[in-house]
Amino acid sequence: MEYQKIIERINKEVAPLLSHGRVASYIPALGRVSPRKFGMAVITTQGDIFTVGDARENFSIQSISKVFTLAMAMDLLGDELWKRVGREASGNPFNSLVQLEYENGLPRNPFINAGALVITDCIIRNGHCALDDLLDFVRNCSGNSTINYDNEVAFSEKETGHRNAALANFLKSYGNIHHQVDEVLDVYFHQCALSMNCMDLARSFLFLANGGKDPESGRTICDSRQAKRINALMQTCGLYDECGEFAYRVGLPGKSGVGGGIVAIMPGELTLAVWSPGLNHAGNSLAGMMALELFTTYTARSIF
Repeated sequence: MEYQKIIERINKEVAPLLSHGRVASYIPALGRVSPRKFGMAVITTQGDIFTVGDARENFSIQSISKVFTLAMAMDLLGDELWKRVGREASGNPFNSLVQLEYENGLPRNPFINAGALVITDCIIRNGHCALDDLLDFVRNCSGNSTINYDNEVAFSEKETGHRNAALANFLKSYGNIHHQVDEVLDVYFHQCALSMNCMDLARSFLFLANGGKDPESGRTICDSRQAKRINALMQTCGLYDECGEFAYRVGLPGKSGVGGGIVAIMPGELTLAVWSPGLNHAGNSLAGMMALELFTTYTARSIF
């Protein structure tokens, strides 16, 4: 498969869309990013790498980080985790307070903000710095020891994160946040502010395309059962309230973030990461969605 030619073709075809999406200006640090950016990376489980555009430029991964914290929480708690968070698609905005109240403080899934806050609470352990633990996990998955948090974005998240604070306090009132709310929010705002590029993201998700093992080092990051379940949750819950549309158009498990990134998995074969900051109405990258749709169309490969 001539992946390089395919993604170069995609790069040209999505260019007209770059002026149509809107950056996430409600987080000031993200609002300053140019909507004209576009990058894409493909990495196979055999180690082949293909990139185009701004694939090596760092950006704020935002909600894509929820996959990393979920993998950590599943390793720490196993099936006990599902007593605190559900596994169903939401169908509502990712920061809905109404749904959380209706369901008595049990978030619908780990990828809406309420669920992600519970997952963040789960990775905070006595005697450990959760931010260091998360950074170690991401650096090990990506093979890039220089990955770090963007403190400007984290501060911007904190200054404007009133709804997330409301969700965390609401969860605390139901006993579903065990640590101090301020501590949980600090970790959450920093995890969303992880600064990575398409190459880093595609590389760091390879374990989910390879049954839980890093194909380069052979190191087990999670067992095959957990990898299967993370992929399933990405398929049903990974694109906010646009999961059905993503499944229909792209046909791969994926996770997006309002920084404009999307990562997708073709199990057993490869991972893709795309970045374009202009978002559609659902908060997903407008050009990124199209790029991934074109990729599975031109390669005639998806999970379906």
